[in-house]
Amino acid sequence: MNQRVLHHDVAASPDATAQPKADGTIRLTAAQAVVRYLAAQRVETEDGTGTEPLFGGVFAIFGHGNVAGLGEALYQHRHELPTYRAHNEQAMAHSAIAFAKTHFRRRMMAVTTSIGPGATNLVTAAALAHVNRLPVLLLPGDIFVSRAPDPVLQQVEDFHDGGISANDAFKPVSRYFDRIVHPAQLLNALPRAIRVLTDAALCGPVTLALPQDVQATAYDYPARFFEPRVVKCHAPAPVEHELDDALLVLRNAKRPMIVAGGGVLYGRATDALKAFATQHGIPVAETQAGKSALAWDDPLNLGSLGVTGSPGANELAHEADCVLAVGTRLQDFTTGSNTLFAQAQVIGINANAFDGLKHRGCIVQADAKLALDALGSRLEGWQADASWTARAQQHANEWRDIVHKLTHARQRTQEGQSVLPYDADVIGAVQRSGARSATDDIVVCAAGTLPAELHKLWRAGRPGAYHVEYGYSCMGYEIAGGLGAKLARPEREVIVMVGDGSYLMMNSEIATSVMLGAKLIVVVLDNRGYGCINRLQQACGGAPFNNMFDDCVQGAPGAPAIDFAAHARAMGAQAEHVANVQELEAAMQRARAADRTYLICIDTDAARTTDEGGWWWEVAVPEVSPREGVRNARADYEAHMNARGRNNE
Repeated sequence: MNQRVLHHDVAASPDATAQPKADGTIRLTAAQAVVRYLAAQRVETEDGTGTEPLFGGVFAIFGHGNVAGLGEALYQHRHELPTYRAHNEQAMAHSAIAFAKTHFRRRMMAVTTSIGPGATNLVTAAALAHVNRLPVLLLPGDIFVSRAPDPVLQQVEDFHDGGISANDAFKPVSRYFDRIVHPAQLLNALPRAIRVLTDAALCGPVTLALPQDVQATAYDYPARFFEPRVVKCHAPAPVEHELDDALLVLRNAKRPMIVAGGGVLYGRATDALKAFATQHGIPVAETQAGKSALAWDDPLNLGSLGVTGSPGANELAHEADCVLAVGTRLQDFTTGSNTLFAQAQVIGINANAFDGLKHRGCIVQADAKLALDALGSRLEGWQADASWTARAQQHANEWRDIVHKLTHARQRTQEGQSVLPYDADVIGAVQRSGARSATDDIVVCAAGTLPAELHKLWRAGRPGAYHVEYGYSCMGYEIAGGLGAKLARPEREVIVMVGDGSYLMMNSEIATSVMLGAKLIVVVLDNRGYGCINRLQQACGGAPFNNMFDDCVQGAPGAPAIDFAAHARAMGAQAEHVANVQELEAAMQRARAADRTYLICIDTDAARTTDEGGWWWEVAVPEVSPREGVRNARADYEAHMNARGRNNE
């Protein structure tokens, strides 16, 4: 990565002249205090040999409400706390969130915006971070506390409450929210913010709304408040009575399964997971957030689970008598809308009790590593039924063979003509292009068809090699998220795989990646519309409508023929369009050798997906419709609902 990102060729910080007074205080504006405090926070390096900044930097789009206050403060600390300019507020928050996810929540970033649309553009990203339990510090500007200029430009006025601003929209999507109406509040608000951001049970977005007049107001702060501090990430240890309850369930189990969620990665419990599974002969299946917790070729790795799961993982999950859910929210894609674990007693190991109690589980509220170590030490001599373990290993081997065949298929033809590749073909080509370095690649994705195909087919060789945001499944996360991953791991190849729909929704951070020298490889799969939802629409009995370009209302010019390669080149990237999988493999080699962001576009089949695996997912179908297809889909829906009701009795 271009080192200019980290070192700005400017004079020394003028803030160096700010010295404590005789009474041990230092006079700073509220904005200066925020920035100085963030710059002072440290965290241990991964190898434990030193420390590094807790905050990797601040993404900022300046406007009225933050340019004069926070902008000036960030300039003063531009060496210790780099400021990065972005092109879209939501996108820059996605980048900050991806940075934290790539660091397994041990490091993070802040973002700042003006008031009004700059602030509200962050709300979607805040929701994404909240759902995925990922840390990001949001610093939106706010209206004047003085109310002297009222209403100020871009102010959202509430007709019944004069204290409400647009920033109140952050409250339901923040784990901690505070509006700083006096500089002294920061003495309490900032430590609370850091605790939430670094606490495994509380972790999520923190919003500190900063009225622009307060940002500029000075206060005498205790100088010791800004002394460098090594932050320890907090995670709870298991308590004995919860361990006892879990052990009772496990010891009586013959057919146990482990569901590995994101908490395994965030808790750095991957080695503990492998040791526990191996010692007790328990098969493992992975959620979207947990994929890469266990190497793809581990003998006990059944692959993906749930709606996008492998055949063996879902078969065994349906028959398991105990499911050890480690660090997962057990959302509906994982549980097949609560139909998958038909016979299982669920043990929820989670730092967050809210998540650990899902699916009526027996809870062990604890850090994943501490819990697995504690359970393992008390289960000496106990193993799953030998036939169950052997069956799991057979399923795992069979699935690896299927994945290889699907991702190494020959070019298909129909009546002598080549037909378009589908996602599995593209995934195979991308992985083959990095045969020697595939374990170092980080694949990034979020929405559409690709997350399902990647969950099944991507071979993740090391923790963090798989970076798919599927808690919120937010279209537009992909490229911005890739930028955040690259800033976190500049030494690794970051490959963004994105559909044309998500690309069109948010692509401007290609320009940011070029500007920062943070090279990405972006692979665009162009199926000319929202192919995933088009298939779901028809699966629910609906007619193809308003998803694919061909099925939308169009004016005289018709649907656009979009040249994604030309568009990326216009933002400074290198780019090309390829005609088939063979050309894609060659283009991937050029992309790997490039010195800047490189986009490759390939046309793909909008209808075909991987048939193997999968499970039912509840999508409500209209009870009354004039369409026969909808009525048939409703009958199928009711059959599944009735079956779930019987299983839950």
